[in-house]
Amino acid sequence: MKAVFRIFGVSLLLLTVFCSGAMAVEHLKLSTTTSTDNSGLLKAILPAFEQKYDCKVDVIAVGTGKALKIAENGDVDVTLVHARSKEDAFVDAGFGVNRRDVMYNDFVIIGPAKDPAGVKKAKSVAEAMKKIADAKAFFVSRGDDSGTHTMEKSLWKTAGVVPKGAWYMEAGQGMGEVITMANERQGYTLTDRATYIAYQSKVDLPIVYQGEKTLFNPYGVIAVNPKLHPHVKYNLAMAFISYLTSNQGQQAITDFKVNGQQLFFIYK
Repeated sequence: MKAVFRIFGVSLLLLTVFCSGAMAVEHLKLSTTTSTDNSGLLKAILPAFEQKYDCKVDVIAVGTGKALKIAENGDVDVTLVHARSKEDAFVDAGFGVNRRDVMYNDFVIIGPAKDPAGVKKAKSVAEAMKKIADAKAFFVSRGDDSGTHTMEKSLWKTAGVVPKGAWYMEAGQGMGEVITMANERQGYTLTDRATYIAYQSKVDLPIVYQGEKTLFNPYGVIAVNPKLHPHVKYNLAMAFISYLTSNQGQQAITDFKVNGQQLFFIYK
């Protein structure tokens, strides 16, 4: 009987040590845009950070507007998004501190190979958007206050178009879902290049317009202000920012490719 109690005691001790070790792992809460998640980037670059700092990154992937709102409420420690005007407003309002540039790519318009709206003939992205509206060609919008949606609204405004009607659909979904929906209806949509490359083999929608400077898509990382939300893990958030902008983090971003194509680019 004593032997049984000794075995039980040792087992209980080991269980206690194991549980204490598991509880010791810090969790960093990150809100981010769907493109960093849908593209597979986070799965590629987070493990090295987690190992280095003995932590786990809990990712909330939503549109940029929602990601910033979550950060504003203090429900995460750090945010990684792509809508510079919204990021600047977030920092100016005192919700975030120490914003840093991380990487960039660009937006592209994808659509049916037959291109019924004639977008491929457009000489500017504003003309491309107007051609879609004039043809009443089916267009799927993120409709979710994301960075992509913010860019899209800016493009419609530049084109002098107020999109509405049966041809225009606001999905309220992430980029991957929107690309899939556009493919199912053989319509057009605006997407960041990274998510498009990640989904390219799953859909039959080629790029019909690209390359204009207006379509530049920068990403920034921001720590939640600890003065406003004292409970946030500011030091770990700053370690994450330092990692993303370090030689190690920047190289990991550069090395991340899908089907041989680089998805995100670093500043030089």
